[in-house]
Amino acid sequence: MAAPRSFVWSRRIFLTLLAAFVALPVFVMVSSSLKPLQDVTGEFRWIPSGLTIRPYFDIWETVPLADYFVNSLIVAGAATVCSVVIAVFAAYAVSRYSFRGKRVFTVTVLSTQMFPGILFLLPLFLIYVNIGNATGIALFGSRGGLILTYLTFSLPFSIWMLIGYFESVPRDLDEAATVDGCGPLGALFRVVVPAAIPGIVAVAVYAFMTAWGEVLFASVMTNETTRTLAVGLQGYSTQNDVYWNQIMAASLVVSIPVVAGFLLLQRYLVTGLTAGAVK
Repeated sequence: MAAPRSFVWSRRIFLTLLAAFVALPVFVMVSSSLKPLQDVTGEFRWIPSGLTIRPYFDIWETVPLADYFVNSLIVAGAATVCSVVIAVFAAYAVSRYSFRGKRVFTVTVLSTQMFPGILFLLPLFLIYVNIGNATGIALFGSRGGLILTYLTFSLPFSIWMLIGYFESVPRDLDEAATVDGCGPLGALFRVVVPAAIPGIVAVAVYAFMTAWGEVLFASVMTNETTRTLAVGLQGYSTQNDVYWNQIMAASLVVSIPVVAGFLLLQRYLVTGLTAGAVK
């Protein structure tokens, strides 16, 4: 049965307005990144009077953007790998085995998402400083400390997501792998993990995006040498001027890895989030 014409046109109008609402800020960012600074700070024009790509070259000289880019890649990549590896083992154990405290563990993991991140800022700062003073291990102001910090946010959600996805994988596959001579780890890596690739990809994308765009902890837990992109963008605002065209250009450049990864892994991401949320 065909939908009423009024519904079809209402849907078209709504989707058109929604697309315009989403595309408008992107258009302003792109157009501002192609303008000279005096045009950006002057009267706003929808159609730029003059275009230049100079801001895309200046962004690498105004601040050490390349160093921030490397720091973000290392921190986000390491946090993603650690989060996925730990979550796979934890979720497999919870979904396949019964043990005392299993329900308490799952509830505790999920309940950590209720607290705002700023609540952990001071405790983590004091822990890192005290560990550094007692052992000489520099967690505060280091990439390793920032990676551990991001694990506290991404790991609980990753475990919870993979528990739901692993439970959707039939246990008969584990039993068939056991009959073929596989142990628990063999069944995990040869049967369960290949069947759960969409869920694992969804967890990896979530962990990477969480670490890539985080600002609060990165602004406190880093220094000049370990600063990430999200914090480094503040360098385009000085006491004398704000380089709005370079800010827009740098923001677009910074978003490329996340957007490209999302587009490449979109089908896995949608499948993984849907299957994990059902459980």
